[in-house]
Amino acid sequence: MSDKGDVDLTGAKQNTGVWLVKVPKYLAQQWTKATGRGEVGKLRISKNQGKAEVSFTLNEELTILESSGEKATQVNVPREHPFTMQTVGGQTLAVFTETASGQSEADGSTSGPGTGPDKLALEGVVVQRAECRPAVSENYMKLKKLQIEESTKPVRLSQQLDKAVTTNYKPVANHAYNLEYERKKKEEGKRARLDKQQVLDMLFSAFEKHQYYNIKDLVDITKQPVIYLKEILRDIGIYNVKGTHKNTWELKPEYRHYQGEEKSE
Repeated sequence: MSDKGDVDLTGAKQNTGVWLVKVPKYLAQQWTKATGRGEVGKLRISKNQGKAEVSFTLNEELTILESSGEKATQVNVPREHPFTMQTVGGQTLAVFTETASGQSEADGSTSGPGTGPDKLALEGVVVQRAECRPAVSENYMKLKKLQIEESTKPVRLSQQLDKAVTTNYKPVANHAYNLEYERKKKEEGKRARLDKQQVLDMLFSAFEKHQYYNIKDLVDITKQPVIYLKEILRDIGIYNVKGTHKNTWELKPEYRHYQGEEKSE
């Protein structure tokens, strides 16, 4: 049982064995370019003195690789790729496929509303590991040279412009969030600190009317800087970090005195 629901174990019942093969990155990229039936090449398995020899031959129409850059360069990737066989090494490896709900595994067509869970199926257990390596040839050396050139290219390039760029964002003297910050900073500076006892009187008067206040409301009532107000509140109040009255202040039990229905029990 998985988070996708029941797993289809038909592959396990059929004792299907699969190969786990590591391939070069460029080869996987070329495979995605296959058209028609999606044939990418041919796999040849033979025996030499009782030892299995495996090789893969890439289809000729998939051998052309184009570089990305200012100067388009084409190279032919190697066609022949011998396999280096490896043992599984006592590990238990398996291959699973996940099919979206309402889709056919064969052609991906939709056969239903697709409201159920995705289907997870076991395709087989790994019985052989292998590494697909290109045969060293002239094409391979050209490919490696191209890869080195691509890796050494700078990510950003400086370029002289003939005219001003008008399609991108224009620079502004100051951003909106900076202006808002400056406005709040000026308002904060205008609030002169009152004597602590005067602030306490205003706070006690406010808490006689209501039990809970957020810091914004208390700033509006006392007209005091936030930092100064919080210093005073820590002496007489409690900050609620959870529950129904999360992110609000209330008086400590020894200071509570409420009017009417909000009187603390």
